[in-house]
Amino acid sequence: MKNCIAEGEKIERDIADHIAIAMKSWARSKGVTHYTHWFQPLTGLTAEKHDAFFDLSKDGELIETFDGGQLIQQEPDASSFPSGGIRNTFEARGYTAWDPTSPAFIIGKTLCIPTIFVSYTGEALDYKTPLLKALSAVDKAAVAVCKYFEKDVTKVNATLGWEQEYFLVDAALYKARPDLMLTGRTLFGRSSSKGQQLDDHYFGSIPERAAAFIKDFEYQALQLGIPVKTRHNEVAPNQFECAPVFEEANLAVDHNQLLMDLMGKVAVKHNLKVLFHEKPFAGINGSGKHNNWSLQTNEGKNLLSPGKTPRNNLRFLTFFVNTIKAVHDNADILRASIASVGNDHRLGGNEAPPAIISVFVGEQINKMLNEIEKRVNGKPMTEDEKSELKLDIGKIPQILLDNTDRNRTSPFAFTGNKFEFRAVGASANCASAMIAINSIVANQLLQFELDVDTMIKNGSKRDESIFKVLRKYIVDSKSVRFDGNGYSKEWEKEAEKRKLPNIKTTPEALEVLTAKKTKNIYEGLGVFSTIELQARKEIELDNYRLKVEIESNVIQDIVNNLIFPAAFNFQNVLLENVQGIKNVLGEKKTKAFAPQLDLILQISDMVTNISNQLHEIDTVKEKMIDNTNNSEVATTYCEKLLPAFKAIRSSVDDLESIIADDLWPLPKYRELLFC
Repeated sequence: MKNCIAEGEKIERDIADHIAIAMKSWARSKGVTHYTHWFQPLTGLTAEKHDAFFDLSKDGELIETFDGGQLIQQEPDASSFPSGGIRNTFEARGYTAWDPTSPAFIIGKTLCIPTIFVSYTGEALDYKTPLLKALSAVDKAAVAVCKYFEKDVTKVNATLGWEQEYFLVDAALYKARPDLMLTGRTLFGRSSSKGQQLDDHYFGSIPERAAAFIKDFEYQALQLGIPVKTRHNEVAPNQFECAPVFEEANLAVDHNQLLMDLMGKVAVKHNLKVLFHEKPFAGINGSGKHNNWSLQTNEGKNLLSPGKTPRNNLRFLTFFVNTIKAVHDNADILRASIASVGNDHRLGGNEAPPAIISVFVGEQINKMLNEIEKRVNGKPMTEDEKSELKLDIGKIPQILLDNTDRNRTSPFAFTGNKFEFRAVGASANCASAMIAINSIVANQLLQFELDVDTMIKNGSKRDESIFKVLRKYIVDSKSVRFDGNGYSKEWEKEAEKRKLPNIKTTPEALEVLTAKKTKNIYEGLGVFSTIELQARKEIELDNYRLKVEIESNVIQDIVNNLIFPAAFNFQNVLLENVQGIKNVLGEKKTKAFAPQLDLILQISDMVTNISNQLHEIDTVKEKMIDNTNNSEVATTYCEKLLPAFKAIRSSVDDLESIIADDLWPLPKYRELLFC
């Protein structure tokens, strides 16, 4: 079992039988009655099918059973999960297979066994399968590069420390908002007079109601082996963040998915609702899921943490520069890994990294990289150059000691011993970003090994070859390094000059999944096949289309059933008021009822504008109803429907500002955010 976890060895059936007996014994001692294969299909949620620990004997008697076969594999119905065309509806067979590297856990009376989920023909239908392949790829590539510096390294694990942002709202108010219930975000809502302007919520005292919920889910998380370490208020009202200790990436992804589910269940007990949508409220900060990523050897050494000697620091510099080069060359792949309709609302807003993928390294490290660029040219290095370079590399820990500032506007920031991918959305499965990061870094490390070995074969010394290759990478990837304000309009212009991609929408971002470069990387590493990449693209585009359609339906329902009646009721109140004034003061006293008439006309104009936009929505949807090209439909919805949503919202929010409070049918922002 240990060899399987450490080395990826196959577990033989007789060993699996022994493990199953022990696992069942442990579970039964905890009062467990059922078991399930717990997996992560491409719905973005987790899935499970429960089976009892019994079967029928040949004599028809009930017997308690759970063997290696049941532990290792199950056959859930695959027809109702997204497959992107890999499986037809009538082809229902799919398989879940045990992932022994992620510990089983107990929820209630059920033993949960983490598994992968694949089709009958072997294609991945989940997040875990390609993640495990990407982690294996970066392990092999990193070990090979480590051999330049240390022969004892036999394994490299990718580590992940995620930071989960979320909102809390009162459950009763949540249920009174159809948009929150059905889409996860408020499709309407005028900004509260007080929002986050005073910065008084960030790191403030946690409100008692929220604190009780947080303590409850942290305690239950600990029972499941999830070590939540950090909690604090975030910038927006009723927004919070939690974070665990760093773990191996596969386990960290499982724990994040499990914790999100747990938080939702615990919130119910506190009459609260957890919102993981990236932008549940307009005008205030949205929620992200910062992915802190690094690489660690089997000896516990962080490859992105400088050492005390020039040799160890050369190793650090190797992995550091190769990561930057991987991001530079594959920014579009990273952008695709975080693409969603929810994250599109957040990225580029004045609280989240922009859609432009850049890397923050800090002033001092930038200076050091620029020095390396200048000193090591195409000619053989002199002894003085080698000495000076090694002296500078030896100063890296001191440089980092003074380089503690962080750039919150950077989507990919180096923070001392790790890279923080800040652009991941709060509702996303971390696996998507981890698949991309580990794959592009693995691909880059393989290229680095090839480049260095080629120079060595041509007669260069090993360290000199490493220096020269790194210098080339530093030059080639320089344009992606940016330490300034990523929120500024000036950066967009500067990024365009640097020829950095600025992919603002999900339909555009997803096109890269079937690009030749993407296929070469993923297929070359064995992470995705061409079929699987095409399927992922279709699934994500279809998901985008469906979510926008749902939002359009909810908008139409709320407007027709709630907003218009409220507007007409208030108009009637105003008309009665005008008629009453006329009856008392006479027709000629127009000044006495002029404001009321003005409001009546304003409401009529707003209702007309909203009606026109609703008609535009219907027209666009009708044109797309028979279109089977997901890319065309998603792009059309992005370009046509979302602007219509925005226009309708503007008019509805204006109505909210003038309609009497007791007639307004939806809980307002001041109630949702300050409960």
